[in-house]
Amino acid sequence: MKPTLVLFRNDLRLDDNPALAAAWQAGAPVIPVFLLPEAGAWTPGGASRWWLHHSLVSLSAALARRRLRLVIRRGSVLDELDSLVAESGAGAVYWNRRYEPEGVAADTEIKSRLVAQGLDARSFCGGLLFEPHTVRNRQGGPFQVFTPFWRHCLGLEVQPPSTLPEGPAKAPLRWPRGLPVEELGLLPRLGWAEAFPRHWQPGEEGAQARLREFLASRISGYDGDRDIPSLEGTSGLSPHLHFGEIGPRRVHAQLLVRCRETGVFPASKGEERFLAELGWREFAHHLLFHFPDTPLRPLRRQYESFPWAEDPEGVLLRAWQRGQTGYPIVDAGMRQLWATGWMHNRVRMIAGSFLVKHLRLPWQHGARWFWDTLVDADLASNTLGWQWVAGCGADASPYFRIFNPVLQGEKFDADGAYVRRWVPELARVPAKHLHRPWEAPAAVLALAGVELGGNYPAPVVDHAQARAAALGALSRMRE
Repeated sequence: MKPTLVLFRNDLRLDDNPALAAAWQAGAPVIPVFLLPEAGAWTPGGASRWWLHHSLVSLSAALARRRLRLVIRRGSVLDELDSLVAESGAGAVYWNRRYEPEGVAADTEIKSRLVAQGLDARSFCGGLLFEPHTVRNRQGGPFQVFTPFWRHCLGLEVQPPSTLPEGPAKAPLRWPRGLPVEELGLLPRLGWAEAFPRHWQPGEEGAQARLREFLASRISGYDGDRDIPSLEGTSGLSPHLHFGEIGPRRVHAQLLVRCRETGVFPASKGEERFLAELGWREFAHHLLFHFPDTPLRPLRRQYESFPWAEDPEGVLLRAWQRGQTGYPIVDAGMRQLWATGWMHNRVRMIAGSFLVKHLRLPWQHGARWFWDTLVDADLASNTLGWQWVAGCGADASPYFRIFNPVLQGEKFDADGAYVRRWVPELARVPAKHLHRPWEAPAAVLALAGVELGGNYPAPVVDHAQARAAALGALSRMRE
């Protein structure tokens, strides 16, 4: 039998990989392939490239245990596919579908080219619970509000995860040439990501271990703990889901197993909330699929005329990026991002709101920075999050709802543990003054070793003035 090429992209796993399972079960020799495309509009950022390198190393090892080899190439995907077909004599190419605009366009072109060559070209659903083109509202169009979208989805059947047969797959007699993963040049040249391994274990084993630990010890308190940034209250699965090291159907199935004893699904508020967060991921891909220009343009078109502030030298943007705004909860989040490639979900909203509404800088600036620095930089989720904060997307927080970073810090980091960890200059400031150090008596700051404007910045903007300016800008846009 002619070999089958299986393309790996954002599905870097063996478990619940429908394309791999279908090729394996067909009995033909299987050739796993990863093609790093030429630069595009949304080439993975620095943090994502670090993760991708280590995820490919993990995938290669997992395939080797099944006596398979991951063939890695880089360049034009169409040209490399032509070469691989010629070198291997493949009769089929299988892959799991993507839903980002570039991915959809590329896969459409790939399928047309392969079919024209007489190859068996098949695609499968492996990245979502519910594919965007299958979910429609009563009018036959896409949903734009989360609650009815998710209510509709909860009434649909979730397909069970696919599994691989026991034992090794059938390998080809001759392997096509490939590159070692090191030649892809994915790792940062500077030491920026040196601390990442202390926080993350990229790869399928790391994903499954994180899910097991979360379900065993933290999901029961998830509903409340997920909002406290000093706690390990979230699942931490977002980068694993983005790179497809674990599939949402496997996560859903494990939730079902956990709830089987009670006969109720979901069985607690924590499980219900976690399931809804999977729903938000589905909703993000639903929106991006149906509104493919939203990574750059607001869904609500009137926001294209929003009067953003001037920052010609980029002073305010750099202060935000570097965690030097003078607002401790914002600075803590931005420094956590730089150090770990991740930021707590609650603080993402606070920091995002600060950029868009206090500094009045375009949300696209924040989206680009997150894209480059987040290990879980997912185009759909990143776009949804930033348009939500900016009030210009589907089911968004209204622009006039402006987070007060002081009150947000006092509410969600009441004892200051999160700020003290990531903004060590303020570690000795009493909790009473921690989230508003500019109001602390001079003696208190001196005792804590804090010099405003020296070792810690004074606020770059005044909250009340910035709020008034943001609301004024909203009024001018509406006029």
